[in-house]
Amino acid sequence: MTVPEHDADVLPPAERDTAERDMAQEGTRAEQRLQLFAYLQAPEHHTYLAIMRLFTSTLLADLSADEVAAALVGAERDGRIDAGESEIGTVIDRLRRLVKWGNLVVGRRETIASSIAEFQHGSVRYQVSKLAVRVQRDVDTLLHVPEGAREVSRELLPAIERGVTEISALLSEALSAEQHDPAAKPAGQAGERLAEQVTTVFLQHAELAATVRDFYAYLGQVVTRHHLAPEEISGFRNLLVEYIQMVVEDVLRHTRTIAAALSGITSRREELLRVLGPAEDLGAEVERARGRTEADWQELTDWFVDSPGRPSQVSSLREATARAIGSLLASVRRATSDGGLMPGRRGDLLKLARWFDEAEPDRAHQLYAATFGLHSARHLQPAPDYDSDNHEVAWRDGPVLDVPVNVRSRGDRGARGRASRVLHDPMTEEALLSEARAEKRRRRAAAAELTAAAAHPTEIRLSTDALGVLCELLTKAQAQREHPDDTGWARDPVHRLQVTIRHTEGHETRIGSSSGTLTLRNTALELRGDDTPAEAGTGTTANSTVSGGSR
Repeated sequence: MTVPEHDADVLPPAERDTAERDMAQEGTRAEQRLQLFAYLQAPEHHTYLAIMRLFTSTLLADLSADEVAAALVGAERDGRIDAGESEIGTVIDRLRRLVKWGNLVVGRRETIASSIAEFQHGSVRYQVSKLAVRVQRDVDTLLHVPEGAREVSRELLPAIERGVTEISALLSEALSAEQHDPAAKPAGQAGERLAEQVTTVFLQHAELAATVRDFYAYLGQVVTRHHLAPEEISGFRNLLVEYIQMVVEDVLRHTRTIAAALSGITSRREELLRVLGPAEDLGAEVERARGRTEADWQELTDWFVDSPGRPSQVSSLREATARAIGSLLASVRRATSDGGLMPGRRGDLLKLARWFDEAEPDRAHQLYAATFGLHSARHLQPAPDYDSDNHEVAWRDGPVLDVPVNVRSRGDRGARGRASRVLHDPMTEEALLSEARAEKRRRRAAAAELTAAAAHPTEIRLSTDALGVLCELLTKAQAQREHPDDTGWARDPVHRLQVTIRHTEGHETRIGSSSGTLTLRNTALELRGDDTPAEAGTGTTANSTVSGGSR
């Protein structure tokens, strides 16, 4: 019995004490059950595994310490357990520890012995507990499970569809038999066939659900990797695009019929459980077969049928498939595109880890310094902020600096996340367009002023805008000259304005403006341009040369 914390204070004292006692007993029972896994982490776990396999290999195993020691001799000879583990004293210690953890239970039987020690060893018998059998069975299954994907038993879907449909028909037949002969055995032969079909359906669904969970668990640990080799991408592409599509199509095709049959059974669930037999017939401590309780049928229904606020496992399967395909496509884009996000550093980090593992201590220090650049006198980043003022704490014992995911997994310091949506701002847009039009008018006027100045080489005095355009063209013309004696030129194609500079020893070119006088020593300047800009129409062309000394 579990009582919410906020409701404990409103209970009467007697009921509150009972509830607290039940909660304490429940916690103690859970701790005791967790002790069943203790032998798996013990230093002598190979010996414990051999002992537990010996007890679970036969039904109703009843063994003494001598019999266990004799069976361990072969395992010790083959090297599966350490030397000395088959000695009787060691075996007794291992068996007592298993009894303490709850994996074995102690029993006694009459025996004929020639000594007290032989009587003690032979009369004490050991049997395996029920929960320990399950633990060992799961352990052996886990140790033999391959690392790859597990095939989904999708062929069970049509069997489950036929089974739940037949359950509805058998239930109607069993209820009809009860009405005709109430004194007969509940439901008669129809009830037996109904129980058989219920057990079959739940076993089939348990296998289907287990294969789906295992397959998608494997898929999840793969598609979340940032770095995938090309051959891995090809294999996972076939796995996702072909196999998963086939699985999802089969699930969706049979789900509608299964969901409709389960919905019909839901309204008659009490009658179904009554026909299958009440739990009191077997006792409260007996673990019943699947399909004999309300919770079993609710779990089966929730797997196929959506309920308000709780999507079914079929819906979750469809969403998980979509996420997996999206993750694979992202991996393909990262592996094939030249731009965008930087590729994962997983391969590089694994190679670096292998170098460190194979290196000698001196070589490892050199490799560390060369890789991270953390030499004695170099600091690439500021030290992290410490929470305390204790400067005697070494950096390796201080707080850990939180490294962002993009730096840790991709080596990229750029900001992650989605770009903000650009809002439409008509006032700002109009202001920018007006500014651009004004700049265009100023440049057109500056180009026209330079064209007019070319017609009057002796009176060159420019405005600030015209001098800026001229300096821009002079910079481009100067960039074309590989040697000071070369001739350079630059052109503004929009306004048909060209500037040419030539080296002329002893000449100076002076251009006045409101900002000052531009002096070009040992340089002759030539301006060529139309009387009107290119976009304003056609006009006459004025050519002139501004040489040193003219003003």
